[in-house]
Amino acid sequence: LNLIAERANKTIFVGKDVPRLPNTLCLATPGWKGETQVMQMDLAGFAVSAGSACSSGKLRPSRVLTAMGLGDEVASSAIRVSMGPGTTEEDVRRFAESWLAAETKFRARTG
Repeated sequence: LNLIAERANKTIFVGKDVPRLPNTLCLATPGWKGETQVMQMDLAGFAVSAGSACSSGKLRPSRVLTAMGLGDEVASSAIRVSMGPGTTEEDVRRFAESWLAAETKFRARTG
């Protein structure tokens, strides 16, 4: 996912500099609603989630992310990406490219 880090300079990698699970990534792109990203990635063939794992269906920012110091706008823009034992490097590359294409469209609409 270095590709995302290189090209999406306004995206926050939550927990980037602390010990965390190696198969789970939380991305937050301020202003780009997590729910919108979930729908766009679903259309691209990827299952990601927004909000906390235990609050499925709720449209408020994650209390965990706000407790970590992220404001409501950033917390509501977060998505969680998990990889399983069958995830290949090609899967990760395809996800990064699909997410970046959607992020580029988002940036074009918002300036």
